[in-house]
Amino acid sequence: MEDPLHISEHDVEVALIVPCFNESIAIASVIRDFKSVRENIKVYVYDNASTDDTSSVAEAAGAIVRREPMKGKGNVVRRMFADVEADIYVLVDGDDTYDAKSLNTMIDLLVKEHCDMITGKRIERHDDAYRFGHRFGNRLLATIARILFGRQSFDMLSGYRVMSRRFVKSFPAVSSGFEIETELTIHALSLNLPCMEWETPYKERPAESESKLNTYRDGVRILSTILLFTKEERPILFFSTLSLLLAFLSLFFGVPVTLEFFDTGLVARFPTAILSASIMMLSFLSLTTGMILDSVARGRRENKRLAYLQLPWFKRR
Repeated sequence: MEDPLHISEHDVEVALIVPCFNESIAIASVIRDFKSVRENIKVYVYDNASTDDTSSVAEAAGAIVRREPMKGKGNVVRRMFADVEADIYVLVDGDDTYDAKSLNTMIDLLVKEHCDMITGKRIERHDDAYRFGHRFGNRLLATIARILFGRQSFDMLSGYRVMSRRFVKSFPAVSSGFEIETELTIHALSLNLPCMEWETPYKERPAESESKLNTYRDGVRILSTILLFTKEERPILFFSTLSLLLAFLSLFFGVPVTLEFFDTGLVARFPTAILSASIMMLSFLSLTTGMILDSVARGRRENKRLAYLQLPWFKRR
């Protein structure tokens, strides 16, 4: 296989993959803008059961249009990653909020630094582009991810990412909705993959274009995703924290009973004593579970790392 660092720019196959749901107003601009900055780019638009003219507008603009009937952005991304063949993948939303002019810089950075993912860090041009709730939620989630995984995370909810082939083809997409961006970031952090970010302008949606995001509902789903992946990737942290909470709860109920026993020599509240002892047993079981699952998780990470390393960074030529 050729060294990807020395392959001609014109030999690199770049695929722009765009998940869409009712984006007939914005999708033509997205396709036109990205084609104008990179002539040899292939644009794939995946229509996620739209009820408007998204498919026909995208086809007319020169995109390869495919359909994914199972609703949810995560379901679309999983289908796109499986179907599309390319050297470099560019994931972008179809709402015309991301800057196409940043594309070539992000691709150059990916190749130069031999990274697996470049995340577009959103710099809003307008107050309406990035609502306060989403901005606050993004920072909160990034902080949680940094604490859990021990690395500086990126703009976790950014929908603009440039990725290598081996990252895309080894990514075990599980999420079904908007939490897919969180899953992408956590997957990269858990395997310590080479990733970077690049500041890119972020603008408001076109007039009459409606956002599909719900700040609270999607925020809860994303937070649930982080907790789920913490259990899967850092079980010793998850279960030891649970064990500690159970131990404190056991002591809360058990200390008064113990002090009373020392004073009177009697156990007057047997139900409370039994409850306290039972909770302490659960605490020890939780800690033991975490220790066992930590060994299992280590093996799973090694298998995922091996699967990732077996894939070429670019397609074989």
